[in-house]
Amino acid sequence: MNSVINGKELAKMLLGGVSLLSEHAQEVNDLNVFPVPDGDTGTNMMKTLEGGISQISARGENESIADVSKSFSHGMLLGARGNSGVILSQIFAGINEELSKHERVDAIALSKAFQSGIKKSYGAVQNPTEGTILTVFREATEYASAGIDESSTIEDFFKRHIYQAQISLNRTKEILPVLQEADVVDSGAAGYLYIIMGMYRVLTGQAVGEYIAMQSPQTAVDIDAFTKDSTLEFGYCTEFLLRLTTNKVDPDSFEIDTVRKRLEDVGGESIVAYKEGDIVKVHVHTFNPGSVLNLAQEYGEFLTVKVENMSISHTGEKKKKANKPFSVIAVATGEGMCRLFCGLGADQIVAGGQCVNPSTEEFIKAFDMCESENIIVLPNNKNVFLAAKQASELYGKAKIHIIPTKNLMQGYGALSLLSPGITDVDVIVESMNGACEGIIDCEITRAVRAVSLNGQRVKAGDYIAISQGELVASRKSANEAVLAMLMTIDMDEYEIVSLFVGKDVPNEMRVELTEQIKEIYPDIELLVYEGGQEIYDYLIAVE
Repeated sequence: MNSVINGKELAKMLLGGVSLLSEHAQEVNDLNVFPVPDGDTGTNMMKTLEGGISQISARGENESIADVSKSFSHGMLLGARGNSGVILSQIFAGINEELSKHERVDAIALSKAFQSGIKKSYGAVQNPTEGTILTVFREATEYASAGIDESSTIEDFFKRHIYQAQISLNRTKEILPVLQEADVVDSGAAGYLYIIMGMYRVLTGQAVGEYIAMQSPQTAVDIDAFTKDSTLEFGYCTEFLLRLTTNKVDPDSFEIDTVRKRLEDVGGESIVAYKEGDIVKVHVHTFNPGSVLNLAQEYGEFLTVKVENMSISHTGEKKKKANKPFSVIAVATGEGMCRLFCGLGADQIVAGGQCVNPSTEEFIKAFDMCESENIIVLPNNKNVFLAAKQASELYGKAKIHIIPTKNLMQGYGALSLLSPGITDVDVIVESMNGACEGIIDCEITRAVRAVSLNGQRVKAGDYIAISQGELVASRKSANEAVLAMLMTIDMDEYEIVSLFVGKDVPNEMRVELTEQIKEIYPDIELLVYEGGQEIYDYLIAVE
């Protein structure tokens, strides 16, 4: 039995937590209230944890519990994506606030650390919802802490914590009626339970499966975008992880500003550089990556290196636009949607959306691409908001204004308000906030399972309409679902319907739908865009 644990043991336990979650990530993804193929909670939590694990792997395991905890927490904060991932990163950030005081910890110190995690995670959410990961973590920690004294072991704490977490997870259905109606438990809470169980298994010497890092979706590189006659216009996005070595520098006293200054001297732009212990992480745009890498190698040796030609990469980055009163960053997916948003005035597109939520660090990189003192952010997904908020809190070079756009339709409405003649950022922010409230949004997709929600009986394979966060219609075809959704609205009160057509919708199907809408609603102005989004056949904005 372990009365205390050190940094090496904590590192192994954390790896065990990631390993067990990786085995069940898809199961967690499938715990979706709506029967749509966009569950991503397990994936988001995995990618968030991988940010922390990468920092531990880079530093090594032979360190104090404070060093391991700091590295893991920092990596999670930057890698956090999705609301579940951000909350998870805040849980471990709170745990770190206590662990960072120790070389090793006993059950009482560990209990205090977990209680610190409660305070930090609840503080990160403006209106905490009970019946989620927050509730399960809090109740499990309170129960475990109540039974711990000076004679308790680390195993005692984890056994009590897991016991209550299992009970609390099952109770999430009772707390949130929408979970009970869909007959699922909270996905974030389920993911957390796998993490803590994996940590306990390693602590007690039980075997856990081998952890395999999740791979980000690979986007095909359009090599024809840069031909033999092309000129390098945007340079290379260059990223690397460097370990400072004692034969070249003193890692403890090495200043990260040294790297930033030299990168600027060789023409580097959009520089993001961090130092954590003896590890340096750098993101820079340059026309000469060789010079950047040679410069960096003067201080240590590379752990990872990535170089991408920005003329053919799919990062969504654009060149900086200097001397603007404000810049606008929009999260978007689908080639047509990205092109439309840029045309409406977005300065930067952060690639992402449902199933591909951008991380905190991706937002920070996008902020650095702007040279404005004010940056307006359109998350365009309720599961992206917390990552954008966390990035804004970590960023100190500009004032960040986050508009709470919950989907692409609200983002479209907010961007439509941009005008070259309006330069007052406060006026723009106020107008965009108002635009979010004035749009009726709808998403049309195919159900992946049978369910009864909001009075609608859905069969697997049916097309469903989700409007204003509620399931409002279920039909045999996507076009029928659109028309059924419009029937739920008093269309005499509205003037414009904007239809964003998905990637896999046949042209004849689009034509048929537009003709039907015009015939049924002759006084409505219908705008049709090739959105190119996946998963959702149609996105609709009614104004």
